[in-house]
Amino acid sequence: MQYFTEKEESFVDLLIGIGIPRTVSKVLVFLANTPEATSRDIERGADLRQPEVSIALQYLKERDWIVTRLEKTETIGRPQNVVHLSRPIDEIADAIRAEKETEIKQKLTLAHKLRDYI
Repeated sequence: MQYFTEKEESFVDLLIGIGIPRTVSKVLVFLANTPEATSRDIERGADLRQPEVSIALQYLKERDWIVTRLEKTETIGRPQNVVHLSRPIDEIADAIRAEKETEIKQKLTLAHKLRDYI
């Protein structure tokens, strides 16, 4: 079982602080430090439950930050989804920054409009 280092925990806290959901932050940091992983690997390594991992992966997939592929298991059963980041973590960090800057600009515009009503 993998546990986050102090630096990785700080990275998670920073992402949470800027508005990225906790589960998404943990999955993103986990994947940033792993070449590829199954959902089960993420559950164990990020200390999350399966539904939390699924929701976080959906969030990341909607933003095209991850790539998934099916891989047959060694035993009988369903193939597993294997996940990895679609681009380097620094590019994802830049995308997060741009997304947050857009949100801030939109809120400032609304705040200026609010002033017009007073």
